[in-house]
Amino acid sequence: MRPVDLARKLRREAAARPGALDRGKEKLMAAIRQEVEPRRRPTIVPQLPYQDVNAALAFLEHAFGFREIASARLVDANGAIDHATLEFAGAVIGIGPEGHHGTISPKSGGVASQYISVYVDDVDAHHQRAVAAGARVAAGLRDYFWGHEGHRTYEALDPEGHRWRFHQRLRVRQSEWGWRPGPD
Repeated sequence: MRPVDLARKLRREAAARPGALDRGKEKLMAAIRQEVEPRRRPTIVPQLPYQDVNAALAFLEHAFGFREIASARLVDANGAIDHATLEFAGAVIGIGPEGHHGTISPKSGGVASQYISVYVDDVDAHHQRAVAAGARVAAGLRDYFWGHEGHRTYEALDPEGHRWRFHQRLRVRQSEWGWRPGPD
């Protein structure tokens, strides 16, 4: 049953029996969650190891705009975060402590072996947000054009050295001098 139909039914039942609304509340919330949650889960989920998972979680939310999926958090016997899942614009990443499956943070390994690309709607505003939150900018804002595609991009490092590349797709148009940014 759709949430709106279930809410109407509960309202009618509550008029006759005051306790019906309390009993039906969980059913209504389950129906809403089912309708709101994405039907298809991501099939590729990057996992990032951190020495300080709590600090990484706070930074990724504050600086880059990720949001933790609280229901996916795993905590170990000592109360430390063993795994957290964060979402951004329909995509997810997992973070956890070093050592899982032999992983180490770039802070420990000293080697930048990977980067994560994230597409945003307004890369200039995102860059300002990240800088204001203390992100280390590895490569400033710049435009790239190849073929008929373009991106405005910057790179930032999180507190443990993971490299993040943030991109905004640019509309381009062909002129007598080749492809250039076009009006939106």
